[in-house]
Amino acid sequence: MMTIRRAEERGHADHGWLNSFHTFSFADYHDPAHMGFRSLRVINEDRVQPSKGFGTHRHQNMEIISYVLEGGLQHRDSMGTGSVIRPGDVQRMSAGTGVAHSEFNASSTELVHFLQIWLLPSRPGIAPGYEQKSFSREEKDGRLRLVASPDGGGGSVTVYTDARLYAGLFASGQGARHELAPGRHAWVHVARGRARVNGQELGAGDAAALSDEGAVSIEGVDGAEVLLFDLA
Repeated sequence: MMTIRRAEERGHADHGWLNSFHTFSFADYHDPAHMGFRSLRVINEDRVQPSKGFGTHRHQNMEIISYVLEGGLQHRDSMGTGSVIRPGDVQRMSAGTGVAHSEFNASSTELVHFLQIWLLPSRPGIAPGYEQKSFSREEKDGRLRLVASPDGGGGSVTVYTDARLYAGLFASGQGARHELAPGRHAWVHVARGRARVNGQELGAGDAAALSDEGAVSIEGVDGAEVLLFDLA
């Protein structure tokens, strides 16, 4: 079974400095029909104005992934970590017992466009942690590259939940197939461009939830950047 979540159906908040679309219920946007999918709790598509951002705030018991599409995102946290996340980078922050952090647009002239993703951890109360890795365009060209997993397989970042995140870039005619083990589910998010997912065409911001499917087939239609979550 596949269910489509269209971009225009998402929650939306425009704060001037921040333009944000919420795939699932978040902050003032509440939709009982879209509270998350399996362990996936948040996918926010954020555009932040130059030199603006999120001041220091706390998180607890959440696996947080930042995936930048354009620009640079400046991260600082109470663990002493500081970095700029750019396109191709995947950053994982395990909030665990509690961590404070801030996120700001690293540029004074250009927007930063990124996805903030939250996953529920397999167990609460782990020690906070941070990891960031870069994945080249070549690694994702026409294929699904594992970028986050419970065991850090294939050079991916480690997440403390039973989820695997793949990223792929698909030009028109390029495609990939991902097999789903029995009892597994998938969430596919089209970050940019257009792609077909199991025969259904999706545009930027669209997503598909898949359960009781043996595989996920992705085909590029127009310069697609796609994230696929393989979930328990």
